[in-house]
Amino acid sequence: QVQLVESGGGLVQAGGSLRLSCVDSGRIFSSDAMGWFRQAPGKEREFVAADTWRGTLYADSVKGRFTMSRDNVKNTVYLQMNSLKPEDTAVYYCASVLGGMVRQPEAWNSWGQGTQVTVSS
Repeated sequence: QVQLVESGGGLVQAGGSLRLSCVDSGRIFSSDAMGWFRQAPGKEREFVAADTWRGTLYADSVKGRFTMSRDNVKNTVYLQMNSLKPEDTAVYYCASVLGGMVRQPEAWNSWGQGTQVTVSS
């Protein structure tokens, strides 16, 4: 059974940094795709980044500012977020068990509870 737990969210000023973590327990982790999505109030959940067999993919809006990494010993993926902007404010979700197009939320079958990121101007 997959269980994802995110942490690391918080309030930060524009230009600041945060690092999100997602621990994936209950299954073999090292070979599985993992993803990060976010959802702002009143908006649909959107793709942020994913680590798959093809490498790491990023949304254009975060490319060059966010970096996704993973530690297979700790069964953890990270999202390092630098140069944060107010428009990055959202609840950030970790996802696993990919069954379709990586940038589509409906392609992922397991989700964490989310962690709030708020960027003040």
